[in-house]
Amino acid sequence: MTGTTPGGRVLVAGSANVDFVVRAPHIPAPGETVLGGDLSVVPGGKGANQAVAAARAGGADTAILVALGSDPSAGVLEESLRAAGVRLHLVRVARPTGAALITVSDGAENAITVASGANGELAPEHLPPLDGVAWLLLQLETPLATVIAYARAARAAGVRVMLNAAPAQTLPAELLGLLDLLVVNEEELAAIVGKDGSIADRLARTGAPTTVVTLGERGCCAADGGTLISQAAFSVVATDTTAAGDTFCGVLGAALAGGADLLGALRRAAAAAALSATRSGAQTSIPTAAEVSAFLASADEPDARALAAYCGMNE
Repeated sequence: MTGTTPGGRVLVAGSANVDFVVRAPHIPAPGETVLGGDLSVVPGGKGANQAVAAARAGGADTAILVALGSDPSAGVLEESLRAAGVRLHLVRVARPTGAALITVSDGAENAITVASGANGELAPEHLPPLDGVAWLLLQLETPLATVIAYARAARAAGVRVMLNAAPAQTLPAELLGLLDLLVVNEEELAAIVGKDGSIADRLARTGAPTTVVTLGERGCCAADGGTLISQAAFSVVATDTTAAGDTFCGVLGAALAGGADLLGALRRAAAAAALSATRSGAQTSIPTAAEVSAFLASADEPDARALAAYCGMNE
């Protein structure tokens, strides 16, 4: 996969939530109460996070289509998006703005529960004109019927479509057939194609022309047509992985919209995700484009041999 015209615009259509975050020694087990630290209230949501990442870390001309309520939480999200340089196509609805309850462990893992709220009101008729848009970025925190309608409209308009299939769920063949790029983690990949075979085998079965699977601290692997690609993770000391995946997706879309090839886009996305994992919060953790470039200029190139073996790329 190659990118599009340098300077291409990105439109994100998706969710925005205010995150209520507590750090704790570990993620609570069912029925367990864990004493944590102070509560932090920060802007988040997969769609909003990816838009901020595309604009801030990816340096792309970025807009977002988002549904918000009329409550104070909406103002928190609007301020964060505008501060990152993201243009808003805003749908104001009666339901409360989306919210997420997040526990972050001392080991930098997280557990998230989302109250969709206004995100559930985003509808097919809300999609703005796609003139000048290079890539449309979608996720699954808005209604599936709306996601399919947006992908269909983008395909008809000649706009490339990236879907981050999160949260994990089975997907209809129609949606997979409308995509140019599917991004999943290992759990989400299993929800789409099952667990049989190596990761490389499963990547080939998604039905999307190009599929990327993110593998946390290992890195990521991609199937681009018949070509397999790997990008090992950069070594950092992680403190909070809350928005690392969204940072990866936003920067990947921005890099492709800017004309990068897939390998170059994966490298930049992996660097941005690594940096975000060293910081707390969702949108507050996303680095700038200059920080990503400086990191890449000084970082040692990670060894991808163990990653390739894990993905079954040597079989």
